[in-house]
Amino acid sequence: MPQPSPAAATQATRPKRAPELRPDGTPTPIIQVQALEKTYQTVRGALTLFRGLSLQVQAGEMVAIVGQSGAGKSTLLHILGALDAPTAGTVICAGADVAALNPRQAAQFRNREIGYVWQFHYLLPEFTALENVAMPLLARGQSKREALAIAAHWLNEVGLEDRAAHRPGELSGGEQQRVALARALVNNPRVLLADEPTGDLDEITAGRVFDIVSRLHAIHHLTSILVTHNLDLAARCTRALRLESGKLVPPGGFPIPAG
Repeated sequence: MPQPSPAAATQATRPKRAPELRPDGTPTPIIQVQALEKTYQTVRGALTLFRGLSLQVQAGEMVAIVGQSGAGKSTLLHILGALDAPTAGTVICAGADVAALNPRQAAQFRNREIGYVWQFHYLLPEFTALENVAMPLLARGQSKREALAIAAHWLNEVGLEDRAAHRPGELSGGEQQRVALARALVNNPRVLLADEPTGDLDEITAGRVFDIVSRLHAIHHLTSILVTHNLDLAARCTRALRLESGKLVPPGGFPIPAG
């Protein structure tokens, strides 16, 4: 099994970048959403999830989004990660105008800038933990030797270096989610999007996984947005927002001002 090397560790760590500045000298948010609308056409007519939704996230923040099931939390993450397109509005994420990307550009953007963790791990059962983590690197043409070395580094980061040769069916739920986290970060993304990453885990395991997410968020200078129903975990983030009636509101219940 490839062992983590200094070179792999260097390649697996994104250096902290100085924030871009506005003309007035204030930092430019890494995520800027303005007047977002998302409408689906259904057999019963138009279903509007968002109307006038705005969000700004500074580099280095960890933002929790809470809200009732069906409010559109996952859809919002999909739009930020270029997995879905807005009906209207502006969505800037990690320097990209997400709504303007064609499918090929969107795939490249996700592979380069976005790490995504779902509630279910979606690991490939026929491959080992190490091979699963290496998949995004192999998909963008990195050599197998380099990809496996970097993947080994990330398994070490999530505390699973001794489980590298195990397949998903041989891992516990918490271990599977940690492998999924390593896979999400193996490409050195600037933004981590996590959709209920602890939703299928018991309380103790969920806390441990969140601890790892928090540690890696800080060490690797990530900007993270976590959708969660766990209010205790949400309270540990930089700030928490609630998605309600198509808009994001802070805990006090007042709509976030546009811009």
